[in-house]
Formats: sequence, structure tokens, C-alpha cells
Amino acid sequence: MRLRNKTAIVTGAAQGFGYGIAETFVREGAIVALMDINAEAVNRAAEALGPAALPFRCNVADGAEVDQVGHEAVTALGGLDILVNNAGTTHRNQPMLDVGEAEFDRVFAVNVKSIYLFAKVVVPHFRERGHGVILNIGSTAGIRPRPGLAWYNASKGAVNLLSKSMAIELAPDQIRVNAIAPVAGETPLLVSFMGEDTPEKRAAFRASVPLGRLSTPKDIADAALFLCSDEAGLVTGSVLEVDGGRCV
Repeated sequence: MRLRNKTAIVTGAAQGFGYGIAETFVREGAIVALMDINAEAVNRAAEALGPAALPFRCNVADGAEVDQVGHEAVTALGGLDILVNNAGTTHRNQPMLDVGEAEFDRVFAVNVKSIYLFAKVVVPHFRERGHGVILNIGSTAGIRPRPGLAWYNASKGAVNLLSKSMAIELAPDQIRVNAIAPVAGETPLLVSFMGEDTPEKRAAFRASVPLGRLSTPKDIADAALFLCSDEAGLVTGSVLEVDGGRCV
């Protein structure tokens, strides 16, 4: 077990990439706090994963809620080794000026501000313990952007760069920070990325990936497992493209 005796928080853990990461971490020996804005869904996810999964309802864009729930999770886990900032959202694929201000704010609050809010909770704890791992889920959208997703692309570009910035600043504290940049995946956000769910749209998205398929939660979970394990002890500031070659 590659995460034996480790503890972790995974946000956006009720479905998609987050659930896949939490499932893999539990299988590899970690105790995991699952966080999601959907209380019913996160409770179901934790029940499916068993006693090593602890459910917490949390709006990752709300500072007071993150502070309260984050500290509750750290206490329940008996300490924290790993934080995975996975929670994310997007606007529908559309012309950039058609995205409303409230939707723009929501995308940046969930995708970017949440990393800031969780850092305020976990970095002091990691500094006290003398180690820690933060993994942010960025996107190939922040490296090779798709049309119609301008503001989402920008938010994920921020996540990718922020991960490198955090890595440099936190390295003296022995806190590693990395990111994963997945290509579009088989998750609930896919329809919004495409704008409309048609066989032609799906074929076009698959055709943009040299290996010929979209990402799966397992693809991202396997990469997360490596980056959060002791095997990646000298890896920090990396944005790992799990993209089937799209960004080449």
C-alpha cells in the first residue's frame, strides 16, 4: 500500500476525478476526508468507500465554511499529510462575452479562490508537522485552450501557474506542491465543455487527443497517487499533463 498511514483531504470527491482519487487513496491505505458541496452525494460516496472515508459537506468557495470544515476534517483525521484541490466547475462552451459576471465569478471562486482558502487552513498545519503535499487539479485548458471556454481556460491557467508559485515558496517548509493537467474527461463537466452532447462533438473532442480517447477518473487517480506518494519525494512544481498527447 503506497499511502499506508497517510491522511488526505480530497475536494469535489463525490463524483468524477475526485471520487476516483479518493477511491484510489483508500485502496492504497490512506484515511480520506471527502469534501463536496452536495451533502447527499458525498455521504453516498463515503459509504461506498467504507470506514476509511469520512464525508464532509463543504462549499470550497466560501472562506468561513472552508476554515470551519477544513479544521474539523484535520481534527477528525488526526492530522493531515495530503491535500488534493480537485473541486472545479466551468461555464458552458459559448462566446466569451456571453458569459455573465456572476458565472465568471463562480468559475474563479471554485477553481482558484478555493486553493487560497484551503492553503490558509493546511499550510500552517503542514509547517508545524514539517512536511505536507498539495496537489491541484489544473487542466490542459490552461496550456492548450479550447475555443468557447475562455474564462474556464484562464482559471485553469491560474491553477497551473499557482501550483508552481506555491511550490517555490513552500519548498523550505518541505511542502511539495504539484498539479495535474488532465485532458477533457468522462466526467459530469464534459457536456458543458462541449456545449452540446452529440456524437459529432464527442468525436471531435476525441480526435483532438493523439491517443484517441478522453481521460478517465482512473487515469487521473493513478497520476495523483504517484505525485502524493513518497515515490515522488523530489517532485515539486510539476504540472503533469495526463492528456494522451494533446499538449505536445
